[in-house]
Amino acid sequence: DEFISSPPKKTVRFGGTLTDILLKHEKGDTTDFELLKHQLSDPDIKDAQIINWLHEFRVSVAYLTKEREQLVSILLKLPWLRRSREVVEEYLGFLGNLVSAQTVHLRPCLRMIVSHFHPPRITIREGDVDISDSDDDDENLPENFNTCHRALQTVARYVPSTPQFLMPILVENFPFINKSERTLECYVHNLLRVTVYLPTLRLQILELIIEKLLKLDVSSPQQDIEDAEETAHNSDSEEKSTEEGLFDMEEDEERKGNKVVSSSSERMAHPLAERLDILMTILFSYIKDICHVDGKLDINNTKDLYRDLVSVFDKLILPTHASCHVQYFMFYICSFKLGLAEAFLDHLWKKLRDPNNPSVIRQTAGSYIGSFLARAKFIPVVTVKACLDLLVNWMHKYIDNQDTGANAYCDVALHGPFYSTCQTVFYTFIFRHKQLLDGNLRKGLSYLQSLNFERIVMCQLNPLKICIPSIVNLFAAITRKYQLVFCYTIIERNNRQFIPVVRSGAGGDLVQTCTNPLDSFFPFDPYMLKRSKKTIDPFYQFWEELSAEDLENLKKPIKKGTTEDEDDDFLKGETPQNDGVVGIAPNSYESSTRSPVSSIGSPPECFVPYP
Repeated sequence: DEFISSPPKKTVRFGGTLTDILLKHEKGDTTDFELLKHQLSDPDIKDAQIINWLHEFRVSVAYLTKEREQLVSILLKLPWLRRSREVVEEYLGFLGNLVSAQTVHLRPCLRMIVSHFHPPRITIREGDVDISDSDDDDENLPENFNTCHRALQTVARYVPSTPQFLMPILVENFPFINKSERTLECYVHNLLRVTVYLPTLRLQILELIIEKLLKLDVSSPQQDIEDAEETAHNSDSEEKSTEEGLFDMEEDEERKGNKVVSSSSERMAHPLAERLDILMTILFSYIKDICHVDGKLDINNTKDLYRDLVSVFDKLILPTHASCHVQYFMFYICSFKLGLAEAFLDHLWKKLRDPNNPSVIRQTAGSYIGSFLARAKFIPVVTVKACLDLLVNWMHKYIDNQDTGANAYCDVALHGPFYSTCQTVFYTFIFRHKQLLDGNLRKGLSYLQSLNFERIVMCQLNPLKICIPSIVNLFAAITRKYQLVFCYTIIERNNRQFIPVVRSGAGGDLVQTCTNPLDSFFPFDPYMLKRSKKTIDPFYQFWEELSAEDLENLKKPIKKGTTEDEDDDFLKGETPQNDGVVGIAPNSYESSTRSPVSSIGSPPECFVPYP
């Protein structure tokens, strides 16, 4: 029955075999050749026809020279992916024969394969308007992608130089950042899969992906994300209150409604942030999968990937100002093993202390060190101490060299790296001072006194004038509490020297005071993308909001003679936890360093009153 009902295989011959048709075409007889092209271009071509033609083409690839690239182009446009397994296998065999015999067609073959790395476009018309977009709901996408990677591996097996021809094609086919989330997700996922079987391309592919992620990141600033979330939250609240006022919803409908809300709550209100969130989740998953084999950390794989990621970090991330989220790929891979975190800190330290590096790179490296030491829960106190020793010793040597010369005055242009290092030390101290003093108060205080903060604060370079005020005020309050240094006299003198800048505009005169002369930022400020945030949060040190009691305690210095055995609520308080604490962050990206009230997990802008 099956034989009778199935149509006979079509093996149409126009004057003979495929070889005869191609030989006729060489002699100028194009009739059969045009009929052949027409049949191959038929949108209703059957599986059996495709198999027969491909079988003949496989044994006739010697005739598919550059002069017949139009015919090859038609063959590469055959709808082979959504066909039977027999068609797919025959097509893969044809591709292998074609590129091995005629490498001139390698680029078109690679372009065809890469074009299937994202969902196909579907044509939709509403009236006279074409609103075509990608078919994001295609259920066969995973299977199609698997087949595409088989095809790419087949080509690479026959042509060893495939990687160098493939990379430019991957770059030019990368979807624009405004394409649908699904299109970007599929393409990035497939690029990362390519690195598994073409490891020589991994560094270049990671560079490409992270470059695109950076464009998304800097196009969705922290302030814009917070504003979009607040607007969406207010809009949802209004809709909810309206519905409650108008309808008496049944219990099962409420449950259904709640389900919708919970799924939509994972989405970012800002469209570019939503795309970035999805792609960062993919990147984090890739890093985890490469570094772990059977659930256990593979040291060699991890080291190799770390080297590639550090290279990308140096080339793209370090020179980029005001990125909020992409740099967290380094934070994540360093969480796997302390040795990686220490290697990253050492790498940044070398950048900071090298006078041959541009000043802006050295300052940014300092910001990364401070933010990393403050925020990474996986970095133990002993490592924090080692880093503080390096930084503070360098600062003292810098003061030795500069504090009595012709340049011994406060100037960001001259001493930018020094001020950045000071801010790094102050910031780290604010976050980690409880842990530095934990256990043995006398020993902890002795260590902090050995850092000689007083000399740094009192030097002619006057770092307290340059560092962000919120950091300076907290540092002053904490160091006064432990009688390490008294900063308030200098702070008051600096405040009197600030000269407000008057700027005239259409709305009238505006008086501004520059409170961030370093234009510094904290690269590991709280992570805001909802999905990928779940990967980072377990390793992230949130700022513990100061209670009224803590603020009061900061005003009272420790009495001389106090020992570690005496009770002191502030001293015996918990070290910072990441259990949802709210504070107002010194925003890195605004000259005024004020951030919205909705910022989470950073030192507060509230200043401890002068004594």
